[in-house]
Amino acid sequence: MWVPILHKAVKDTVDRLKALNEKGLGFEPEPKRYYPEASMAAHFLGFVGLDQNGMDRGYFGLEGFYDRELKGKEGSLQIEKDVQGNPILIGQTYRVDPQDGRNLIVWVDRSVQAIVEKRLKDGMEKYGAKEGSVVVMDPKTGGIVAMASLPSYDPRTYFTSEKGQYINPVVGSTYEPGSTFKVLIMAAGINEKVITPTTTMEETGPVEVSGYTIRTWNNKYNGTVAMTDVLVHSSNVGMVYVSQKLGKEKLLSSLKNFGLGKPTNVDLEDESAPQLREDKEWRDIDVATASFGQGIAVTPLQMIRAVSAIANGGSLMEPHVVKAMVDTNGKTTQVPPKKIRQVITRKTAEEVTEMMVASVEQGEAKFAKPAGYRIAGKTGTAQIPVEGHYDETKTIASFVGFAPADNPKFVMLVTLREPSSSQWGSETAAPLFFNIAKDLFLYYGIAPK
Repeated sequence: MWVPILHKAVKDTVDRLKALNEKGLGFEPEPKRYYPEASMAAHFLGFVGLDQNGMDRGYFGLEGFYDRELKGKEGSLQIEKDVQGNPILIGQTYRVDPQDGRNLIVWVDRSVQAIVEKRLKDGMEKYGAKEGSVVVMDPKTGGIVAMASLPSYDPRTYFTSEKGQYINPVVGSTYEPGSTFKVLIMAAGINEKVITPTTTMEETGPVEVSGYTIRTWNNKYNGTVAMTDVLVHSSNVGMVYVSQKLGKEKLLSSLKNFGLGKPTNVDLEDESAPQLREDKEWRDIDVATASFGQGIAVTPLQMIRAVSAIANGGSLMEPHVVKAMVDTNGKTTQVPPKKIRQVITRKTAEEVTEMMVASVEQGEAKFAKPAGYRIAGKTGTAQIPVEGHYDETKTIASFVGFAPADNPKFVMLVTLREPSSSQWGSETAAPLFFNIAKDLFLYYGIAPK
């Protein structure tokens, strides 16, 4: 009968022990997870730790979600015993070899992941942000091409990091999306035929809703403006107009149709899904503020998936990291793209895309846009709620968009928490988005026109 005295010994240790030629000392190979890219993609990979019985178990990310598929089956050693339970030394011994688990083929592109992580790190340093995330998705399939968040950790030495860093912020943390949310409300208004891109309204000053005053972000008002201009100027007053045209029932129905309030069913272990408040609890002021992305919470993955529907002709896809699994016999099982539903018409998607292109080319972030490319996008700057009120000095800056606008290769969301160089998404998150987009255009061989 043998007793294990050391698990997962390194080769140098094993060689030195074997050189001792000690009787009764044996060796059994054990699997050990190896991370050749160090901390790259740590949040969506997760890590292998030990369970309560001291056995390997995957935690967080892919490791946690696909733990059973990855670990395979353990081996065993059966020995004949006498009536008292003692091994019979000359008895039969039966050995069952362990079976390897499946291999995962993922949508994630190593080169794109490396681009995203480097640009995010540089951007956070440049803009003085406390936290940041970038997620890149294929809008046609829902495949996640890259996903990065900082601060991060090294899966090889996960035990040296704070446990709060294990959770992937893209799928497990919530935030108020701010003005990026306006494209969803605008799409809802057009799809419900209560507005068109050329519908005009009078933006002459602040509006009052249930005793609250809602202003534009810069306290400037442009008189008669079309809905496209509302996006270009990111007018909160204009979005209140759209929400009032929609009404509470249609607005809430549209939000649910875009998948908000429910999990996306991504194949990562640590997904959360902030719920929408009950329909009866929505007041007029809640409807108004939701139209410009305040007073409502989403995860970054929920947000990018909703915008992906606009990029994908109105089709909402289920996001996935894994595209196929390969077993030990070489048999490949595909994980096909899954369409959830058609949330808006193709015509609506095309019209909102053009509005988003105008927002990029004429909006506050136009200075950072790479020349020669049609990019559909929208900036966002959301104040952070602190102890029951909004802190005017602390914001989450973001930018969501897709390119090329006419036939999107990727959709991307960038978020920066509390940037210190500027609180505005147009001056922080948008330039970071465009810097990554330039690298992606080069990588994918997409030439300017």
